[in-house]
Amino acid sequence: ISTMINDQTKTNGFILSSISLGFNTIACLISCIIFLIIIYHLYYNHVKREEKITVVLCGHIYLAIVMYSSMSISMNIRSILGDLYNQSFDSSWCIFSGYLAIVFLGMSYMTFVNQALYRLIRIVYFQNRWFQSLKLYIILPVIETIIVTAIILCVLIPLNGVIYSPNDHFCNISYTNIPGILSAAVIIYIGPFCCLLFIYIHITRFIHEQGNIQTLIIKHRQSRDLLIIRRILIIVSLLLILGIPAMTLVFMFIITGEEYPLLVRISYFPVSVSQWD
Repeated sequence: ISTMINDQTKTNGFILSSISLGFNTIACLISCIIFLIIIYHLYYNHVKREEKITVVLCGHIYLAIVMYSSMSISMNIRSILGDLYNQSFDSSWCIFSGYLAIVFLGMSYMTFVNQALYRLIRIVYFQNRWFQSLKLYIILPVIETIIVTAIILCVLIPLNGVIYSPNDHFCNISYTNIPGILSAAVIIYIGPFCCLLFIYIHITRFIHEQGNIQTLIIKHRQSRDLLIIRRILIIVSLLLILGIPAMTLVFMFIITGEEYPLLVRISYFPVSVSQWD
């Protein structure tokens, strides 16, 4: 369903895209600088093995932000140029970049899962040294990217998931494609959140069952790791809450059958803001 937009709506869309471009650009630059500092720290400073894994996992988060914010910048620029000059960007590259943006967003959430997974292994499976190998956490995002990409393509392509939006001037999942948007939400948001919740519950139960068996030092480390996972859960929960405005408009479309012209830009705006969390 394509909705023609009036001048006022187009102006509002232009403002939203411009602000999003500012957020995404600054987030990309800051994350890029931090990522380079992390690389420098790993190569030129003597870092303990356990600390190296933690630093590498942090590096993955900032690299994911750089990749996704770069795609968002491209989308924002296309929206602005389209609003100003009524330029069309409908092409095979546009469709490809739409799927790529979804994969990058999914990987951004998976970096939080990897942080929690490492804490789970440190607490529950601490005797297995292979799971605490630095190489594992370096190649893990590559394996996850392949799996997430395969799942997204297998699910969304048959549903004609990513299409060109003439009102927004870039390619994305149409919010009027309910099966497509729900499938993407499960893969990108709900799946990682459920993994985090499962890890948190599993660690909590393990610590409770251990009781007074563990030494004070181990207890302190476990409490610290559990606190980190709790904070990750809070961050991801806040990211999910930021999607409420878009989901409200989607439900309004389901009820009324009318699509709000700026639905896509409104849904992407909180994602741009969330990169500052």
